[in-house]
Amino acid sequence: MPRLFGTDGVRGRANAELTVELALGLAQSAAVVLGKGRVADGRRASGRRPIAVIARDPRISGEFLSAAVTSGLASSGVDVYDAGVVPTPALAFLVGDFRADLGVMISASHNPAPDNGIKFFATGGTKLPDVVEDRIEGALDEPKLAPTGGDVGRIRRFADAEDRYIVHLLSTLPHRLDGVHVVLDCAHGAAAGISPRVFTDAGAQVTLIGAEPDGLNINDGVGSTHLDNLARAVLESGADLGIAHDGDADRCLAVDSEGNVVDGDQIMAILAVAMNERGALAESTLVATVMSNLGLKRAMADHGIRMLETAVGDRYVLEALNEHSLSLGGEQSGHVIMTEFATTGDGILTGLHLVAEVARTGRTLAELASIMTVYPQILVNVRGVDHHRLRDNAAIAAAVAAAEASLGETGRVLLRPSGTEPMVRVMVEAEDQATADRVAHELAEIVRTELALS
Repeated sequence: MPRLFGTDGVRGRANAELTVELALGLAQSAAVVLGKGRVADGRRASGRRPIAVIARDPRISGEFLSAAVTSGLASSGVDVYDAGVVPTPALAFLVGDFRADLGVMISASHNPAPDNGIKFFATGGTKLPDVVEDRIEGALDEPKLAPTGGDVGRIRRFADAEDRYIVHLLSTLPHRLDGVHVVLDCAHGAAAGISPRVFTDAGAQVTLIGAEPDGLNINDGVGSTHLDNLARAVLESGADLGIAHDGDADRCLAVDSEGNVVDGDQIMAILAVAMNERGALAESTLVATVMSNLGLKRAMADHGIRMLETAVGDRYVLEALNEHSLSLGGEQSGHVIMTEFATTGDGILTGLHLVAEVARTGRTLAELASIMTVYPQILVNVRGVDHHRLRDNAAIAAAVAAAEASLGETGRVLLRPSGTEPMVRVMVEAEDQATADRVAHELAEIVRTELALS
């Protein structure tokens, strides 16, 4: 049986794979595993009921799923504070700020509106390691908590949730944003009610797109996975730059004044150099994944910054940050984690600090991003192959070695088996696009031949 939890919580089509029954059961299981003050033998183990903070993005399915999760928690003796529609990083912050025992975010991030998901956070607002997620999944088949009378949980509106988060975001800024014109694309998602307020309060002139969520239009042609509209809006309005979030606002991508995309690698490069200059980059080290562009690693070396690489996934970035007490890391996709201020990727926080650097230096975003040369990169997905045999295939290993030798210091090769389907991802970087394309497709053909399913 496949693992229920994926790389970022439990996801599926709402009311199909992700049902009311599953949401209720997961909440009840989480109360058992994460509720430190839970009822034990008829008594409150710590003298109080455990506390959970719950939030969601604007998808219409979030309404019934949040009701199911709230019911599961309260019926298990957990007091629930409902923050309503706020970003995932806001939920993570509120769990820590409110000293709650757990948090639940109902969101499918950048996925289309029919999908939804459930993410759990531990005390302090941190994401759960695999072993704890497995305990929650295992508890689905175990007896649930069933307190009665005064020991059942209460349900309350978290009335000042947005204000707490906004005050926190503004308190992190190293420089105000006065004089900078920003176009914000809120993806018709959870950022729509908060991001415009924060950027305006910080002094920026703000133009909005994707800021009218109706429960069905989240990520629909807008947001960090659809940057064309943002680029067009920046050009039409004459703005200095544009910032794009995804549906739950844990990502930030940008476009410069000419409409050129500035991705997560470039954003990290800008922030890392700025933080290092003011002594805020712990150990002068940036954490990034193996999928980050070769240009990022070279730019960091040029500025005396070490780069620590992890497996793909923001949870692995966060693990490395915490293990080595580091302050900045992220992914090319725009998940950027600033551990001084957040326990997870925060698209609004990242955008604020990026724009603050534009305001502080008086330089354009394009000028700031030029500290990093982006090497042409191509990703080829080879489907329908036995990906489990990738690491033991001598012919593929020899082909990769030959490709790396031909590219030398001007390129890079990475082959990764999918964790969920019979597929191998072939990534190649080179000095020019034609070389990257040629090498990637040659390797893909070898993979297809060597790992063909019988």
